[in-house]
Amino acid sequence: MERNPMRRQLAIMRQSLFDQGHVDEQFVQLEELQDDANPNFVEEVVTLYYRDSARIILNIEQALERKPFDFRKLDAYMHQFKGSSSSIGAKKVKAESTLFREYCKSGNGEGCMRSFHQLKKEYATLRKKLGAYFQLARQAGPVETASRPK
Repeated sequence: MERNPMRRQLAIMRQSLFDQGHVDEQFVQLEELQDDANPNFVEEVVTLYYRDSARIILNIEQALERKPFDFRKLDAYMHQFKGSSSSIGAKKVKAESTLFREYCKSGNGEGCMRSFHQLKKEYATLRKKLGAYFQLARQAGPVETASRPK
């Protein structure tokens, strides 16, 4: 059991990200790439995701303003967004991206609008939760490893 109360709180917060379905196994794989040489690797990858995905979301919003909908273009944007979301393990965002793409393939503009609205909610929720998680992780400091007494 973790003795540091901040580390314990961090572990609980991390577990809730999984329990609530916000992140999946890909997030664990990112964490496994983090080491002493790059202690903020996951946060940096997620920051890049949010910077890049903001541009894609804007492209989708602009495409949804044009009628008739260009479902091929919408699908292409969402394909890119879904891939980025998958790479950080954004489980709910990825699921909503899949639904959006299904609506594109069936030519359902109303479905695309509803799905995109929900996707943006999931995206904002994940951003808020990961932001709090990374902030607490910075406050808690690096994980201390046990060493043998000399």
